[in-house]
Amino acid sequence: MEKQEKIVSMFDDIAPTYDTANRVMSMGVDKSWRRKACDLAYGFYAKDSIDKIVDVACGTGDMMDFWKKRSETNGIAVGEIVGVDPSQGMVGVAREKFPKFNYHIAKATEIPLQDSSADILSITYGIRNVVEREAALGEFNRVLKQGGLVVILEFMKNENPSLLGKIRDFYMNKILPKIGGFISNNLEAYEYLPNSIEDFSTVANMQNELRAAGFEIVYTKSFSMDISTLIIARKK
Repeated sequence: MEKQEKIVSMFDDIAPTYDTANRVMSMGVDKSWRRKACDLAYGFYAKDSIDKIVDVACGTGDMMDFWKKRSETNGIAVGEIVGVDPSQGMVGVAREKFPKFNYHIAKATEIPLQDSSADILSITYGIRNVVEREAALGEFNRVLKQGGLVVILEFMKNENPSLLGKIRDFYMNKILPKIGGFISNNLEAYEYLPNSIEDFSTVANMQNELRAAGFEIVYTKSFSMDISTLIIARKK
């Protein structure tokens, strides 16, 4: 089984317990990261009416719900929110939780949407699971309108961790997999998380990859001991 297919299969397996494990492991703080990402993106886009928001690697749909709720809070009319994910299991959970949204079972490198059709495209804690990242970023650029925003929330590799960063790494490498493994009964899937972060890009490399794909960086911020990083970039 190729690497991308193995990752998708793993997410199919943990889909039923994914939300519970995430809330416990992040202690709910991921909600504040998602809220900030939405509010900042809406501010940078600066429009009262938005045709389409696409959430790639949408998983069980939480980020889509944040886009909807924060649009209402910010007084922004959003026409359509679309979820894209290759995992049948995850999208099945999302459809049950949020039936009002539209979904596509598809890879980040093969988004079944027209050119220049989306105002905002987000990918939260999913870009490190995309094996062909360069192709995916090119696909994001294709789908976005001119001036549209790509919003990335991710666990980035930290090359020179501070003391707090080392505490973070200990938690994510030693404690978090055991919690997730216990809840999901799939230790391998949650051992994959710290390994995938270690194998992933630094913030600087991610920014450079976005620039190479035709984006300009408009905002970068790391939260909570650099556990999570937000990058917002605009299609040139």
